[in-house]
Amino acid sequence: MSFLHSQSNTSYQEISAYPEMATEQTVLARLIESLGFRYYWATEDLRETDLNYQISEASRTTLETVKHIYDLSEIIKNAALNVPNGATTDDLSYTELRTKTLENLKLAESAILKLESLDEVVLNFGQSKISFWNLINGPITDAVWHCGQISSFRRASGNPINSKINFFSGKIRD
Repeated sequence: MSFLHSQSNTSYQEISAYPEMATEQTVLARLIESLGFRYYWATEDLRETDLNYQISEASRTTLETVKHIYDLSEIIKNAALNVPNGATTDDLSYTELRTKTLENLKLAESAILKLESLDEVVLNFGQSKISFWNLINGPITDAVWHCGQISSFRRASGNPINSKINFFSGKIRD
């Protein structure tokens, strides 16, 4: 049973202590951090068997789902940095996708915390510019949804997620 590890200096192994004060920035940043935490654990130690798992012919494989979450993380990052989105054509390995997704989320989280107002966060698709509100009900919650799919897929392929993860506290139980 071989596991595919990713080396990343961006860790979402645990969720940080909550801030002393809730602001629009800290709430959105915490939502992104929570996504990073769920993604980290959903994709930790996936095997080739897990990556190739497909619930039906019409569905995505786990690897295709990881790629989709990477694409969503690009949109999240670009919105936080207020840069236009472009089509992602990167042909990346699982390890590269995982690492870059975690880095994108960390960059977005950090950028959000530095903003004066969330009005600065815009989903920029060239001709159309969309409010940050759509970032929440669009790419962020879509990515959370897909993290749940990966967790289900890996259980179905015989490699369940670490049972010591406490998603409520954002910590690992001893």
